[in-house]
Amino acid sequence: MKRVIFLVCLTFIFLISVIGLAQGAPSSPEAVYILPIEGAIEPGLAQFVERVLRDAEQNNAAVLLEINTFGGRVDAATEIRDLIIRMQMPVMSFVRDRAWSAGALITLAAPHVAMAPGSSIGAAEPRPLDEKTVSALRAEFESTAERSGRDRKIAAAMVDADVVIEDLIEADKILTLSAVQAQELGFSDIITASREQVLAYFDLGDIPIVEFSPNWAERLARLITEPTISQLLLTIGFLGLIFEVTSVGWGVPGTAGILALTLFFGGRLVTGLAGLEVVILFVVGLLLLLTEIFITSGFGLIGGLGVMSLFGSIMLSYGDALTALYSILVAVFVSLLIIALSWNRFTHSGAWRRLVLLTREEKEHGYHGVVGSYIDLLNQQGLTVTSLRPAGIVEINGKRYDVVSEGGFLDKDVPVKVVYVEGNRIVVGVVKAQIN
Repeated sequence: MKRVIFLVCLTFIFLISVIGLAQGAPSSPEAVYILPIEGAIEPGLAQFVERVLRDAEQNNAAVLLEINTFGGRVDAATEIRDLIIRMQMPVMSFVRDRAWSAGALITLAAPHVAMAPGSSIGAAEPRPLDEKTVSALRAEFESTAERSGRDRKIAAAMVDADVVIEDLIEADKILTLSAVQAQELGFSDIITASREQVLAYFDLGDIPIVEFSPNWAERLARLITEPTISQLLLTIGFLGLIFEVTSVGWGVPGTAGILALTLFFGGRLVTGLAGLEVVILFVVGLLLLLTEIFITSGFGLIGGLGVMSLFGSIMLSYGDALTALYSILVAVFVSLLIIALSWNRFTHSGAWRRLVLLTREEKEHGYHGVVGSYIDLLNQQGLTVTSLRPAGIVEINGKRYDVVSEGGFLDKDVPVKVVYVEGNRIVVGVVKAQIN
């Protein structure tokens, strides 16, 4: 009986193992997906790559990465690298022109690499160039190369200038391989300019080809998360808010600034660079600024907190503090430079004359204020009914008048004297005898 139970259990385990292996083993590809890796490597591209690779696994398709990039963000490159490594279907890289920096890591993530004549791979020295960043990226290159049987030291030399390889790379240099060098060193399988020859070399020439390109949402995400565009959006946002907080009410500059910052944070939220907490911090900062502009009519503590919240949300939306600080400083500098360069020209333009009344009715030009009944108040004394900041209300001979202080702010119940009257304008000063 024990033998029978043992045989049944053994048979059951064997069947489960066979079924598991059958399910886990990928079948032959039924199509080849062409996935372009072009332009800057940024989170929007990672989102596009994830969609195509997921679709390839669902539809039993191999993937050919056609690469031409100068590099980009390390975090986006490592995300794409992880997606490629996790793929169950075959993935190949085809370097059409160059796979530099972050593009080199993506290329090496594929088990098979083809390169076009005259193409190159490498030049992956990171920024910022600190020990922590270099060490982390070097480890990524080494482990990625090892997975496909490539020389880890050669991969490390693409990142770290301290790596020396005799007859290949000397000290204080970053390694970049030509197509011929890459093939000789085992980093490339074939040199060809033809996609068809690449597919034929990897026994995929007789199956259908499906070409992919980013959809409109992915294009928009790529555009607004690209470093230069991100800094442009920040600059427009800062310019709009600067103009708005220094003017009365709300207008076109503030609206343009909010739209620019909304695009900035929206792109990061969609691509996963920023979480909901960053967006909430941004909204809180924006609401504080609007409160300062519309309710408190000035710029004080509330406005300062609003600016701090906005800057904090921007810092959190970047992968590291140095990159964020650099982008903020560039945006602020460009904003101030634009204001400085355009101010003199703008104040002499027709648009400025339409916005601001330049005619001044001064005494030197023969203008005089209208003399009204308030002239009788000259030298009269009274008591402040409200604080003068510097305008307020004063009671003189039992009547209340709207006045302006000739000096600083005055508190309530302070004895004052009318020192100047012109038309409806009454200016008062503190009664000297009342000052202790």
